[in-house]
Amino acid sequence: MNLFTVSNHSVKSRISPWLIRLVYPLGSWVIVPVFFRRMTIIGQENIPTQGPVIVAPTHRSRWDALIVPYAVGRMVSGRDLRFMVTSTEMKGLQGGLIRRLGGFPIDVERPAISSVEHSVAVLKQGEMLVIFPEGGIFRDKIVHPLKRGVARIALEVESQQPGCGIKVLPVSIQYSQPYPSWGTDVTVNIAPPIDVSSYYTQKMKTCSEKLTHELESILKGLHEKQHLSQEFVLLNNY
Repeated sequence: MNLFTVSNHSVKSRISPWLIRLVYPLGSWVIVPVFFRRMTIIGQENIPTQGPVIVAPTHRSRWDALIVPYAVGRMVSGRDLRFMVTSTEMKGLQGGLIRRLGGFPIDVERPAISSVEHSVAVLKQGEMLVIFPEGGIFRDKIVHPLKRGVARIALEVESQQPGCGIKVLPVSIQYSQPYPSWGTDVTVNIAPPIDVSSYYTQKMKTCSEKLTHELESILKGLHEKQHLSQEFVLLNNY
């Protein structure tokens, strides 16, 4: 059974160079430092500087759209990011801005084959693509069951372009408040990337399940590590 819905609508995205040069510094030097009290980023040495990469962060707030580029994007890795964004967020002025920053829509409930094909095409060009594998925003402190879209797209790229070196980069984002407000603390943990080629065989379903399970385990480990760190700080302060 095909897990994706066939659509006659093509999906396109592009990065506006002048807008990127404006938005990245504005977010990195003004908005993020002013709004958040403390930003802790761990593991930036794990970010691949070349080749196709799916950045797979947990999703806790709309602020993630700024936090992810701040932690792994142009100012750190020298690479611009593409974003797979839920179709409900791609309307009006906001949707136009997102498209010019490299975003494109996906219907989470009924993913269209056109969105998947565009994702594969972007990755085959050696770019970095952000996909939130939980499929939505969750305000709690646990990692929710992941959708298999990340694994399927990554394996499809490997099947079409063997040896391309595609990686999946697990990223944990945690805020000190469920609904971030001024003065909130943010912690970003970046794990070593997963080599997709080691999961690729001819049985796509089995491979995608294994890769999804590995990504979920790593994200849970990053979250648990952060909780232990926070508890240690609280105990010391007490």
